[in-house]
Amino acid sequence: MNKPIMAKATAVWLVDNTTLSFKQIGDFCGLHELEVQGIADGDVAAGVKGFDPVTNNQLTQDEIDSAEKNPLHKLSLKFNPAAVGEEKRRGPRYTPLSKRQDRPNSILWLVKFHPELTDGQIAKLVGTTKPTIQSIRERTHWNISNMQPIDPVALGLCKQSELDAAVQKAAAKIAREGGGMTDDERRKLVSTETSLSMEAEPKIPAAISGLETFSLSESLDDEKEEEADVSDADSFFNLPGGDADEDDDK
Repeated sequence: MNKPIMAKATAVWLVDNTTLSFKQIGDFCGLHELEVQGIADGDVAAGVKGFDPVTNNQLTQDEIDSAEKNPLHKLSLKFNPAAVGEEKRRGPRYTPLSKRQDRPNSILWLVKFHPELTDGQIAKLVGTTKPTIQSIRERTHWNISNMQPIDPVALGLCKQSELDAAVQKAAAKIAREGGGMTDDERRKLVSTETSLSMEAEPKIPAAISGLETFSLSESLDDEKEEEADVSDADSFFNLPGGDADEDDDK
């Protein structure tokens, strides 16, 4: 069932002006029964002004009367043609003022770790504009030298499920087009949650990469040289003239 607009303010009005049960009000406004009880006790929604659902064309008085007489009756939201499609209204995501300064850092994180995402997907995730994303991709942003990549989920700019859905959609599009990514890269494409839970693979530093192979080949060469030295020593003590000298002594 759809919730009324200004649900908490509507719950405040229903608590103050009707004898409806906490469960009836909670079911209608999309709140927990204990939260409605907190509104009645003054612990929740303190200072919130009640919003009359009858005057604002969300409930009829007859519906309220029926619910007051029968505690099992569930309130039905009145059909309002003006509210049709309101929940599906498209527009830029609202970002709180306290988090707007971190938005470029989240864009840099998405560009770096999820290059498969389009500018439109990134703009929808963190609530930004395509020119801003393009400037960060090209590293022409005015503050690019001071920016650090930060996960937008950790910043609270988007949900983990939203990010995973965007990544999966981008991967599916690339797979359909069949270009820009090999089969191995597609298999490695996983969600952020999965990648964060994976253990880091041990890597050999570039400065000593290949050291084991080099050491093995060196040891083999050393063994050959030692064998050569031993053979040379044997040949030195077994000189051709040794037999002649023994004969002279006899």
